[in-house]
Amino acid sequence: MGTASYQLLPGKVALVTGGAAGIGEAISKVFARHGAHVVVNGLPGDPVQDVVREIQALRGSAIGIEADVATEVGARSAVDLAIQTFGKLDILIANAGIFPEQHEIPEFPPERFEEVLHSNIRGVFYSVRAALPALRDTRGVILGAGSEAGLMGVSEAATYAASKGWVHAFIRSVAAEQSKYGIRANVVAPGPIDTEMTRPTKGHMKVKTALIEERSPLFGRRGTPEEVANMYLFLASDLASYCTGGIYMVDGGATTTTVMSGVEAKSEAKQAPEGTVELKHQYAGRGTLS
Repeated sequence: MGTASYQLLPGKVALVTGGAAGIGEAISKVFARHGAHVVVNGLPGDPVQDVVREIQALRGSAIGIEADVATEVGARSAVDLAIQTFGKLDILIANAGIFPEQHEIPEFPPERFEEVLHSNIRGVFYSVRAALPALRDTRGVILGAGSEAGLMGVSEAATYAASKGWVHAFIRSVAAEQSKYGIRANVVAPGPIDTEMTRPTKGHMKVKTALIEERSPLFGRRGTPEEVANMYLFLASDLASYCTGGIYMVDGGATTTTVMSGVEAKSEAKQAPEGTVELKHQYAGRGTLS
């Protein structure tokens, strides 16, 4: 990871929910590389302390907390830790969430629906609610984790798609409501990214869905977690000072076409960029809810 030659977040304090695996790990490490003090949040069982140690080993600044931010107490404890440790909070990355097992609606288990509501909706609401007083003090930034699914219909994943549509609407409403305090709020909406979520052998996505995900982007490949983290980095930085209320797609063009143009992608187009941070938990699953 090391230190970036030009840092975009020097001295900023960022709380990254779901920050120990997949895209969250990449965000935590990219932000630390760019000079941020990172509070890595996850559930018990997530590799929170591993990520913290990996950041610190490369002279980055990080601290970890295992807390369920989908509860008022958990969200408050994560924000309080950031302020107690670093004196302020500049950036909230509301990234924590789940992709549940896939079923058609009549067969979708009610308990899985409740988990989606808990993690993907309450987790965003309570973390934003807890962070807002501190972010008003710093004229801070809120970035929510959306999805291409929040803009499209997704067979056998209706609850997930709907939860991401809620995130889109909620964060855009936060942008409108909180702009008078100088707060910016945006959504980063990934497409098919190479994490546990899009690997049927590791997560809940079905093989047929994963194949569509892999072939539909214009580049004919999944994106990398770091490619998503770089969008978060831009939007969290002062370079995006006039950006608020937006939904920023990182989907390789998946939402621009209805054809599987990725099948025609040339081999050179499929080459992912070389990463700048080492990801050790790209395919790690979520921890456990208490």
